[in-house]
Amino acid sequence: MKLKAMYSFLNNDLNIIEQELEITAVSEYPLLREANVELLKAGGKRIRPVFVLLSSMFGNYDINIVKHVAVALETIHMASLVHDDVIDDAELRRGQPTVKARWDNRIAMYTGDYLLARSLEVMTKIDNTTAHKILSKAIVDVCLGEIEQIKDKYRFDQSIRTYLRRIKRKTALLIAVSCQLGAISSEAPEEIHKKLFWFGYYVGMSFQITDDILDFTSTAEELGKPVGSDLLQGNITLPVLYALENPTIKKEIEKITMNTTAEDIKPILEMIQSSGVIEKSVKISDRYLQKAFQILEELPKNRARSTLYSISKYIGKRKF
Repeated sequence: MKLKAMYSFLNNDLNIIEQELEITAVSEYPLLREANVELLKAGGKRIRPVFVLLSSMFGNYDINIVKHVAVALETIHMASLVHDDVIDDAELRRGQPTVKARWDNRIAMYTGDYLLARSLEVMTKIDNTTAHKILSKAIVDVCLGEIEQIKDKYRFDQSIRTYLRRIKRKTALLIAVSCQLGAISSEAPEEIHKKLFWFGYYVGMSFQITDDILDFTSTAEELGKPVGSDLLQGNITLPVLYALENPTIKKEIEKITMNTTAEDIKPILEMIQSSGVIEKSVKISDRYLQKAFQILEELPKNRARSTLYSISKYIGKRKF
């Protein structure tokens, strides 16, 4: 079953969120309007809004309230992607030119800043101080994750613990908070929204590890960017950390610098792909996924819970 079919019963509400996203992101200023329209047209999985909506179904579901949380979280995610592309000097995102590629780094940074500011403005429509504290802390952690990624570029002596902390901040927390804030906005009990936070955290960790694996096992067409882009940009992911345990592969990986080309790393990619580290990384992703499933078992049975299970299973089993 395709991902969107799993939550097709949310289509009407997701269309509302899409319309709200356009209102939120599109500026009256021509350059920002053009940049943000291109971002919206590029689409994406909209996983965070979907998690917000499903999690809110554990309380008093009201699309007119929960839509503000969904829009805020997706806008923060969009802002982080624009900033990421500047940090990584990325030319493509989902197969389309990035904002920094179409314009320049300055325009991209201010576009990301604008989206971040707008997300906070939208969130003020939620009258809950706990929700605002959770979101503000998450944004701080996302920023720390970005800084850590910059600091750790081309640093091949880092530990797996460092990597896991980084992806927690960069990816897992925003998914965890999407689940928690969805539940809070619908006035779900504290016990429920805390469990949904941990569910989202475990799914987010599995999601990012899977993404990092796909960077080696997928195709440029499927990724929307060149295979091995993370390694070429100096981002050290779990498969690379495992590959560094092999002295022969380590010697080749440590030769990678900012001046290394996509052609240069092809032999290294082949070494990594055939070394067994992909399978080893998949096992770690699966461990996080199983923890997410365990949390779901503790939640009330409803359509939202079964849909969260299906989506999580899909996320963890994407094509390797």
